[in-house]
Formats: sequence, C-alpha cells, structure tokens
Amino acid sequence: MRDLDQALEGRLADLCDEGAELAARFDEDVRSKQWHPFLPANYRVVLQALVARRAPDVRFLEWGSATGVITIMADLLGYEAYGIELDADLVDVARELALRNESKALFAAGSFLPASYRWKPDGGDGRMGTIGEGASGYDELGHDLNEFDVVFGFPWDGEIDMMLDLFRQHGRADARLLVNMTNDGVHEYRDGERHA
Repeated sequence: MRDLDQALEGRLADLCDEGAELAARFDEDVRSKQWHPFLPANYRVVLQALVARRAPDVRFLEWGSATGVITIMADLLGYEAYGIELDADLVDVARELALRNESKALFAAGSFLPASYRWKPDGGDGRMGTIGEGASGYDELGHDLNEFDVVFGFPWDGEIDMMLDLFRQHGRADARLLVNMTNDGVHEYRDGERHA
C-alpha cells in the first residue's frame, strides 16, 4: 500500500486478519443464536480509504465501532482515533484489541446519536432512523461530533439518510463523512454533498 512502511503495513494486515477472526467467532457465539446488528465492514477497503485521507492532526470517529478494528487502524495510521459502540460487550472487545495492538484508540459505550439529535424523515415516520437506542456516547468520549475531522459509518439499509442528516446538523461543514456502502466501496461526503 502506498506511503506505508513495511512494518506498519504488516501490522495493519495482521489487524485485518484478527478482525475477520473476531467477526467469525462473533457469528458463531452470538449471531448464530440471536439477531445482532454487528456485521464487519470490508476492512481492507476501509483501510485504503483511511490511507488516502490521512494527514497530521486529524481527529477520527467511528460510528458503531463494534470490535474496534477500523478505529484501531485509524490510530495506527496516525489519526487521533475514537469509536462509539452501543454494545458494551463489544466495547470491551475493542479495548482489549487496542491493548494487544499497542493502540491509543479510545472507545465509548453508547449511541453515536447526540442527545439533542432528532431525526425528522420526509415520510414523518418519527423513529430515530438507526438500529438500537441508548444514551449518547459523546460525553464518555469527551468530544462533540463537531470536533471530529473524519467520521466513518457502515450503515444498514435505510440509515444513510439519517447519517447524512445527523452529520449536516451536528458535524462541521469542512469535516468528512466516510460511508462504507456494502458493495460499492467507501463514499465521502462533505457539507452534505458526495465527493469523488
């Protein structure tokens, strides 16, 4: 991968492999018994997007950080990296994975929706527009959404409009929202518009 030294490239490849193993174990231990919203992104595709956008002094946030693989990748690439995850058990897994990988990535248990956010879809549905509800994770992180330069999300079907609305209302206009579309790579949005 361009601009990466061999040692870092190896660490990131190992992290992607470990993330795939964690996801497979999670499927066997949890998802085979009950429905759970955690599905892993394609770590290598997301890694390419993070490498292409890295720069000094960039604060990164992952919405729904699950086992922490993407947030830890961001940290290893030099981002100041944070993740918010609703499932407190997965937050524990992410913190352990960060320790094993000598990462400074920080994780909070809670919702990636700020407490004051209200989703108002055109259809007037009134639901929050995302799977699962809980207390906002921003207080535990010690940062508001508008303090992040790059935010990453892997939306479920139907979540993208809510994510874009949330980012328009609470993110900074100059910040980037990276959205992993399952079979279509990572899209970048700035100020509500998709960028190439």
